[in-house]
Amino acid sequence: MEIVKVWSEDGAGKVVEIPADMTSRDVCQLLVYKSHCVDDNAWTLVEHHPILGLERCLEDHELVVQVQASMSSDSKFLFRKNYAKYEFFRNPLNFFPEHMVAWCQESDGSIPQSQLLQNFLNSSSCPEIQGYLSVKEPGRRSWRKLYMFLRRSGLYYSTKGTSKEPRHLQLLSDLDDSNIFTIISGKKLHNCPTDFQFCIKPSKVRSDCKELKMLCAEDEQSRTCWMTAFRLLKYGIVLYQSYNVPQQRKSNLSPFTAPVRSVSENSLVAMDFSGRTGRVIDNPLEAQSAAVEEGQTWRKRSQRMNVLGSSSPLHPSSLSTVIHRTQVWFHGRIMREEAHKMIIQQGQVDGLFLLRDSQSNVKAFVLTLCHHQKIKHFQILPCEEDGQVLFSLDDGATKFTDLIHLVEFYQLNRGVLPCKLKHPCTAVAL
Repeated sequence: MEIVKVWSEDGAGKVVEIPADMTSRDVCQLLVYKSHCVDDNAWTLVEHHPILGLERCLEDHELVVQVQASMSSDSKFLFRKNYAKYEFFRNPLNFFPEHMVAWCQESDGSIPQSQLLQNFLNSSSCPEIQGYLSVKEPGRRSWRKLYMFLRRSGLYYSTKGTSKEPRHLQLLSDLDDSNIFTIISGKKLHNCPTDFQFCIKPSKVRSDCKELKMLCAEDEQSRTCWMTAFRLLKYGIVLYQSYNVPQQRKSNLSPFTAPVRSVSENSLVAMDFSGRTGRVIDNPLEAQSAAVEEGQTWRKRSQRMNVLGSSSPLHPSSLSTVIHRTQVWFHGRIMREEAHKMIIQQGQVDGLFLLRDSQSNVKAFVLTLCHHQKIKHFQILPCEEDGQVLFSLDDGATKFTDLIHLVEFYQLNRGVLPCKLKHPCTAVAL
């Protein structure tokens, strides 16, 4: 048995004793059980190197004790959500722009989603990611822009423009004995030319910056493409098997097992229960109308409660202004920059969201939402109606008695938002 210490985002730590063959997924499930979290298969262990300014999410199949043995004394494991861990299996075309993917065999037109992933998972195929990356010069703070090729055999750069002739290619790093990391505080520590930096770190290196291959992409989509392709080319079918484990576990559950409540865009739809039987509303305009009507119904229901009164010292009208603070998606008085950081850390998938206090208006709140790898902010303003405080993010068109009602509404209906609320950005205390 080995001792492993895991830290949460708030600085609290938990010591666990685990066998040498325990995987990252197993440790996460142990921590979920001990911390009474909901197990939605999005939890992950993060290998964090504060001095180097690097971190990466462990793959579910990696042995935690083995990874810990390669870490320096200042490094640590963090327990965090990562909704994007296997998102590329669900929406591969969002991760691999057509202009960045090449194949050894001739291909005409676009490649179907299924074939795109098959080429990465099939060890006999030859997929290739190509494009410009900025590379940090060893021992210097300057960067050089080069045309790169990522293959199964490693990451190469061309010594002559965009040429991929063998005589013009130089190996920058292999994949087998290296891991790919996100660089944190890259501009401050390494003078990175853009905000989309990442790093290839040899497994044997603990704290020597000279051995690190510092790289910068031109935008978030290309960085995500390089990093995802690195994982797929390094681990291949093992990633797909790890992705399938939760699905297989669900199919094996007894029909009497209480399911964990999960909110997903595929499982939540607009419904009409006005007739004898319910029906799914397919027409977007009808769904929008039903959404507004449902918001009005919630308000009327709460108003009736207030008319009836309450013997409780905490009246419903005052309860509505504080009840959201018990929710996992509410993060209090954090700054916009901290909200950005949390969204980026937990995966930047569509529908990832959090709510926080507004910095500019003490009575207002802000919804921070990720859509198409971009983070957007929507102000939620209070308004008074018949002596009651209501909340709205669409200038009063749809009003809610509290923020919980608002969140539940936009989990079911997109409304004025670019997408439905899907994944709450969560911080857990170990």
